[in-house]
Amino acid sequence: MPRLPKVLRREPENPDGRMPVMDHLRELRRRIIIMVIIVAAGAVVAWFFYDQLLNFLKKPYCAVPAKYRYSTAADPKVCQLVYPGVLDGFTSRLKIVVIAGIVGTGPLWLYQIWAFITPGLRKNERKYTVWFILSSSLLFIAGMALAFTVLYRGLKAVLELAGSGTAALLTINEYISFVTLMLIIFGCAFELPLIVIMANLAGALPSKLLRKTQRIAIFLIFVFAAVTTPSTDPFTMCAMAVPMVVLYELAVLFAVIHDKRKAKRKAAEKAAAEAAGEREKIAANDNTPSPIDPIPQRIEAPDDEWSDIT
Repeated sequence: MPRLPKVLRREPENPDGRMPVMDHLRELRRRIIIMVIIVAAGAVVAWFFYDQLLNFLKKPYCAVPAKYRYSTAADPKVCQLVYPGVLDGFTSRLKIVVIAGIVGTGPLWLYQIWAFITPGLRKNERKYTVWFILSSSLLFIAGMALAFTVLYRGLKAVLELAGSGTAALLTINEYISFVTLMLIIFGCAFELPLIVIMANLAGALPSKLLRKTQRIAIFLIFVFAAVTTPSTDPFTMCAMAVPMVVLYELAVLFAVIHDKRKAKRKAAEKAAAEAAGEREKIAANDNTPSPIDPIPQRIEAPDDEWSDIT
């Protein structure tokens, strides 16, 4: 049976989840190489669906009124993207299939990230593997879906700012870079509640701190949306910021409920431990013999009672 290359071989697991620094770095290298192979395999598959992917990505641009789009065809309704360089078509195709490979194989390389983290977690924390992969994938897809919806209106608003009598001559590289950047930024932004929840479950972000810094967090979300969105229109910024705020508030609510349950569980465990300690103390007192005087004391009889002499 052929053996895997040494770089891809898994190091023997330590029951305590500990390993030297060099072994930790080798494990990180192994996970990164596996992730690259997974994405490359997804890109190879996406190569054969390039035309369908390109037509799908062109839909927001083709939805812009024809008078704002430059067209070299006789029919102005024809939607075309141009490229000036000889290799621009190849690089655009390569860019699209790589991004499609990253998105399509998301659950697989996300598992590699989680598998690298889990050795340092407790056993009860490792059970969130499936939940982490599914939720992160769904949130990323939801963010990209929202970005694609926003592109229909945001791109139209940006191109119409030039005024009447102008038409946009977009190259395929510029347009694909703009669209993919929007999709990736929205997808990554929607991972915020998952990061907050995982940090709360690990005990790094208690609900008291989240509630205390709630206003600052909302302000920073709007700043993040204003800085990261490629388009300059406020509609796109609000389209990213408002869902992020809603998801963040849901994450804070989850943290509050989780911390309350955790506090109740700890209080019940403490009360049970105290009750068990009291029972042990009582049992220990019942089993301890009473002290006995080594020299018996004479018992004096009262004067008004009969004695042995009478």
